[in-house]
Amino acid sequence: MKLFFSLILLVITADQLTKKLAVSVLRDAAQTITIIPNLFSLTYAENRGVAFGVEFAPPAVLLLLTCMITAAVVFYVIAAKNRKPLFLLSFGLIVGGGIGNMIDRVSIGHVVDFIYFDLYHGTIFGTELSLWPIFNIADSAITTGACILILFYNRLFAETMASNNNNAG
Repeated sequence: MKLFFSLILLVITADQLTKKLAVSVLRDAAQTITIIPNLFSLTYAENRGVAFGVEFAPPAVLLLLTCMITAAVVFYVIAAKNRKPLFLLSFGLIVGGGIGNMIDRVSIGHVVDFIYFDLYHGTIFGTELSLWPIFNIADSAITTGACILILFYNRLFAETMASNNNNAG
C-alpha cells in the first residue's frame, strides 16, 4: 500500500508543479514553446470539460462524479487486498491523476492543460481539426494506469478469474 499512496502523492506533486509552471510561463506570456517543430510543443489551454474537452455536465456535477469515482477506486484498492506492484501502480496513477485534475477544478474552476502533440493538424470535411488534444501530467497518469490495467488484466486479476472459472463449472 505504501507504493499506492506514494505514487498518488508523486503524481499530484508533479502534476501541480508542472501546471504552475505552465501558468506562469505559458499563460502569462501568451506563448507556445516548440520542442520538436510540427510535432511537440507546450501550449497553455483551459479545459472545463473531461477527456478531449467534452463538457457533458455542469461543473458541480463533474466535480461530484470525480470525487465519487476517486473515492470508490481508493476503497476498492484497499478492500481488494491485491498487493501486486502492477495493480498498485495502475490504480495509484489513476487516483493521483484524478486528484490532480480535481484540485484544479476546485481551486480555479478548470483544468490546466499544456502538453501538445500535433499528430495531425488539417482539414476534414472543411473543418479545421487537430487530432490530439492538449493534456497534462494528470491525464497522462490516468491514461497510463488504464493502459496497464488493460494490458496486464490477466496477470493482475488471475485469482479473480480462476475463482470465477471454478464457480462456473
